[in-house]
Amino acid sequence: MPKHPPFPPPDDANPMERLLAIMACLRDPDRGCPWDIEQNFESIAPYTIEEAYEVADAIARADLVSLKDELGDLLLQVVYHSRMAEEAGHFDFPGVADAIAEKMLRRHPHVFGDARVDDAESQTRHWEDLKAEERAEAARALAGEPGSVLDGVPQALPALMRAEKLQKRAARVGFDWPEAAQVFAKIAEEIDEIKAELDTPNGQDRLESEIGDLLFAVANLARHLKVDPEVALRSTNRKFERRFRRVEDTFGADIAETTLEEMERAWQAAKSED
Repeated sequence: MPKHPPFPPPDDANPMERLLAIMACLRDPDRGCPWDIEQNFESIAPYTIEEAYEVADAIARADLVSLKDELGDLLLQVVYHSRMAEEAGHFDFPGVADAIAEKMLRRHPHVFGDARVDDAESQTRHWEDLKAEERAEAARALAGEPGSVLDGVPQALPALMRAEKLQKRAARVGFDWPEAAQVFAKIAEEIDEIKAELDTPNGQDRLESEIGDLLFAVANLARHLKVDPEVALRSTNRKFERRFRRVEDTFGADIAETTLEEMERAWQAAKSED
């Protein structure tokens, strides 16, 4: 027998208020869900990241039915963190919504004020300028002195995505190759350094560093060519998976006994079908 009677299902006509009420019930220390009650910011953070990726996956698959469901899961993460913060006396969901509304007003003076932006590229530059001003102001308020242009790039971002963001920040103060051709040369240099380590005794200790340098340079090239490296690699992963599944279908259960040459022919056939 439960210690307390169960909550009646919240039936608020406002969907957002209904969701907030459900989360409050789940976190209730006496009548809530034992699992939900035990969670904290750190334990929920991985789910938040996972849900964001599932949103991106539904978009990549053009699956709008799944997208609706995944967006709901992501919204639940915002509600979850907001509820925990409210319980600790820090902020609540209305505060979160109000903060992002104020930020959107502040960062779109060409829509809600008298500023003029002629195109999307100009808006992107203006947006980054405003973000940089906000970061500098926050650094001064916190430490009484200007912070680094690299401040605020989350450590938890995927490595390729973080590499691109670090490069974009450094480029804002002029630390950047002027042309993509110079990045090609850097990539060639990094490949040569990897090859050199292959012939060095105990070179394995250096390979991780050199391969990291190569990936960083490739991310830099993608940025110069206005290609999102994270999106590009996800696309290639899907392409590889699609083609390799066709190779598997070709040989079935005998694939482990198939020669590399036979699999390569099947791969090229799958590539042609694409």
